[in-house]
Amino acid sequence: MKILTVLTYYRPHTSGLTIYVERLTKSLVQLGHEVTVLTSQFEKDLPREEVQDGVRIVRAPVLFRVSKGVIMPTFGWLAWKLVLGHDLVHLHLPQFDAAGVALRGRLLKKPTFITYHCDLKLPKSPINWTINSVVHLMNYLAGMLSDRIGAYTDDFASHSPYLQRFSDKVRVILPPVTMPKVPAKKVNDFHQINNPRGLSPVIGMATRFASEKGVEILLNALPKVMESYPEATVLYAGQYQDVMGEQAYYERLLPRIRTYQDQGQWVFLGILNPEEMALFYKNLDVLVVPSLNSTETFGLVQIEAMIQGTPSIASNLPGVRVPPRLTGMGEVVPIGDADALADAIIQIVSQPKKYLGSPDEIEKQFDPLVNAAVHEQIYQGLLEDLP
Repeated sequence: MKILTVLTYYRPHTSGLTIYVERLTKSLVQLGHEVTVLTSQFEKDLPREEVQDGVRIVRAPVLFRVSKGVIMPTFGWLAWKLVLGHDLVHLHLPQFDAAGVALRGRLLKKPTFITYHCDLKLPKSPINWTINSVVHLMNYLAGMLSDRIGAYTDDFASHSPYLQRFSDKVRVILPPVTMPKVPAKKVNDFHQINNPRGLSPVIGMATRFASEKGVEILLNALPKVMESYPEATVLYAGQYQDVMGEQAYYERLLPRIRTYQDQGQWVFLGILNPEEMALFYKNLDVLVVPSLNSTETFGLVQIEAMIQGTPSIASNLPGVRVPPRLTGMGEVVPIGDADALADAIIQIVSQPKKYLGSPDEIEKQFDPLVNAAVHEQIYQGLLEDLP
């Protein structure tokens, strides 16, 4: 079948959402389907159209930005053209343009499937309040016009006000996660480069530097951790500079981070490719996901880490708390509680055998081809239901 996938940002933009969609689209191509991605040309040097791993990518030029949103004058025309030429539309929310694309699907009798990845909660400001309100309305209208809506977990679906509105349409599909195999020599080389003094335990974070990710919760936890483990160190993977809308947050926390950097106990790694991420996880004693709100609904990085044998600590947020509970490879702590995070870090690094889990079974459960096959079944059912 011909599947049109629509989202605001796609690769090379790095986020849990874009990684999810990249894995899904590639897997659908492997299953024999034609997949087109309609997205924004969020960087001017990106090609308007290209093919990557069998996936056709069409990018609409961006006229200007409003906070993290993009205004694309030709998007509507491209949407009409592409919806008409495909069998089915798959939208990824939150997305300002979702309602318009879903309406085109309804008018052209093309089934529409939504994956609801998270809530949009921009930092507080008058303009962001307006953006939040508009996007929430567009998401709601898209939900009304869609045929099915996908959620990562029952836990998040049962707590999300958005998904509760459309509970009869919701189908739960575990997200796609895959990690490359890496040789021991490369793991050791990564260690020698990024932790040459052999400090331990090694605590990891893997996310962009954003206020909702709870970086300060880890910072607040470190003094207590270091009372028990004076040589504890943090490896931070992900974009940490020039994150849209987060510069003030970064500058506020940077002086405290520099005190650890000066001691070699906080290392910014930047954005890593998949092999480098596997090496990163292999060099950790524990990964932390101290997120603060429902912009985080699962934390794919937790499963990535577990596949490499590394346990995680998650905030007690719907969906985010699922990986440690599902696998037994980690702990769940109260949202925003630095003391509890410190205690959980100490517990895991002092009792590592308790959190070994079954990485091979976890890898099979979250195989992207398994995820794609479930989507394929839903798509086929929608097409069969057409009048």
